[in-house]
Amino acid sequence: MAKIAFIGLGNMGSPMAGNLIKAGHEVTVYDLVPEAVSKLTDAGANAAGSAAEAVKGVEYVVSMLPAGRHVQDLYLGDGGVLEAVDSSATVIDCSTIAAEEARAVNAAAAERGVAMIDAPVSGGVGGAEKATLTFICGGDEAAVDHARPILEVMGKAVFRAGPAGAGQVGKMCNNMLLAIQMIGTSEALNLGTAYGLDPEALSEIMKASSGNNWALQVYNPYPGVMDGVPASRGYQGGFLVDLMTKDLGLAMNMSLEKGTATPLGAAARNLYRLHGAAGHGGLDFSSILQFLAGNDIE
Repeated sequence: MAKIAFIGLGNMGSPMAGNLIKAGHEVTVYDLVPEAVSKLTDAGANAAGSAAEAVKGVEYVVSMLPAGRHVQDLYLGDGGVLEAVDSSATVIDCSTIAAEEARAVNAAAAERGVAMIDAPVSGGVGGAEKATLTFICGGDEAAVDHARPILEVMGKAVFRAGPAGAGQVGKMCNNMLLAIQMIGTSEALNLGTAYGLDPEALSEIMKASSGNNWALQVYNPYPGVMDGVPASRGYQGGFLVDLMTKDLGLAMNMSLEKGTATPLGAAARNLYRLHGAAGHGGLDFSSILQFLAGNDIE
């Protein structure tokens, strides 16, 4: 079993770290929120007083943070993780950040002789809880292969997209498509229910037809249609509107850099930005159904 430091215990990080603990690994955790740390120590983790303390003597470092600035502060700030971690360790950043930010941190790690990969995830909180995430990795092939046994404890699929930063490019493409699918699914459900169709029956029709997609299969946005998804618990938990807006912004920056047409991605970003500006940034991204319907969300 490996010695692992896990930094960032939010909606995604907490269950990911929990699965490593369940698998028998020795996990040391750190987060700015004491309650998040306590939850994992109750499950068998060791607590650290700082990120630098957490990484001392470990074989792997896994981080799951909200944005690029947090990743840069963690790894490149004064007294940061790269100064404290052993050169023999492998660093796995599962945060979703800009590709250039991932490349910059990877280069800094390489200068210190530390192997690092970017490994953003797909699958949401449900995937993190059930250990069915998909990891989209960027970095040296040897580093990805070395990280694979740890990633496979937390997920069902591990892909190497290419060199450093490529994992982030793959993640942005996936999340842009996800946002477009969720908006389209929500529009269809709103239209059908406006004409009196039962949302569950309509969902089953579309699942068995050419409109079938991931949102209908595992993440239905209509309340009460599917158990265990955010739509059936007031859109709490899950992947936040603010985070989807951030990811879509990163995707739009990528499209501008290469001059690639992404009109649906741009429309999706505007809709999620407006939804967040209306005060719903802390809700799950499937709540876009209610925004499109013009409904107030308590």
